[in-house]
Amino acid sequence: MPTGKDLLEQMARVSVGPGSLALWGLGQMGLAVKGPDGLLVIDPCLSNIIEELFGSWWFRGYPPPLTPAELAGANYLLISHEHLDHLDTQTVGGAAQADPQMRLVAPGWCLEPLATVGVGADRVMIPRVMEVMALPGTSARLTAIPSAHYAKEYDEQKGYRWLGYLIEWNGVTVYHAGDTIIYKGYLETLKGLPPINVAMLPVNGRDWYREDVIGAVGNLMPEEAAWLGREAGLGSIIVGHNDLFPNNAIPFGSIADAFARVAPRLPYRFLQPGELWMVVK
Repeated sequence: MPTGKDLLEQMARVSVGPGSLALWGLGQMGLAVKGPDGLLVIDPCLSNIIEELFGSWWFRGYPPPLTPAELAGANYLLISHEHLDHLDTQTVGGAAQADPQMRLVAPGWCLEPLATVGVGADRVMIPRVMEVMALPGTSARLTAIPSAHYAKEYDEQKGYRWLGYLIEWNGVTVYHAGDTIIYKGYLETLKGLPPINVAMLPVNGRDWYREDVIGAVGNLMPEEAAWLGREAGLGSIIVGHNDLFPNNAIPFGSIADAFARVAPRLPYRFLQPGELWMVVK
C-alpha cells in the first residue's frame, strides 16, 4: 500500500466523478474521504502516543501511513470522541499546526484536550446531534449521530460524548460510527437516516480481560456488527478498530465467520492502511 509522499500523490491524483467518493483507510478507525471539492479526515491516529503513555501492551502493529504534517490540505478533521486512538493529540496538533486553515468537527468533550495542543475553540465546530450541517468550502453535508461507548453520555455544557458521523456528499452516503455498541434505539436511529451506502463500524469485540485488567473499552462483537448491518440495511461495511493494536484485536476469521452466518449477502471489507476504495453509487 502507498504511504507518505506516494499516498499523498495518489490522493491528489484521484479524480472523483459524479455519484462517487474516494476512501482511504488510515488504520484503526482512521478514514480519509475525498469528494469532488474537498477532503475530510476522520479519527486519524498517526503517532505512538498511546504506547508512550500507557506502556508496551499498546504497541502499534504497523507504522502510520502518513505523518501528522502530511494531513495538511485536508479541509476538515472529524473527531468522534476524546480517546487517544481517535483524538490523537500528537496527530491533530501536528496537522493543525501544519495547516492553519484546517478546521475541526468534534464533540464539546474534545475542546480541553484540543486546547492543550494549541487548537482553539474558534477552529472547532461542535455539531448538534441529528441536525444536518454544512461544511463550508465543500458540498458535503454532515449529521452527528449519538454513539454509546458503553452508554450514551450527555452533559449540558459539552453535549453528547460519543459521536458517529453521517456524510452525504456527491450522491454517496458514508457513516462513520466512531466507537459504539448497540444501544436501545440505535437500530431505529440508523433506519431513520438516509440510506447508508458505506458504514465504518468498530468490530474488535469486548471481554473481561481487556475491560477489567487492561482498562480497554470494547466495541461491537462480530455477530452484532453483522446483525446491525443486515437489519439497518447498510449497503456495505468497513470493519474498523481491529488492526492497529494487536493486543486489542480479535481474529479476523471470527469476523468473517460471523458475517457468513448472520448476514451472508452483506458486503464487508477490511481497508488496509493506505488502501484506496473508490465507492461508486
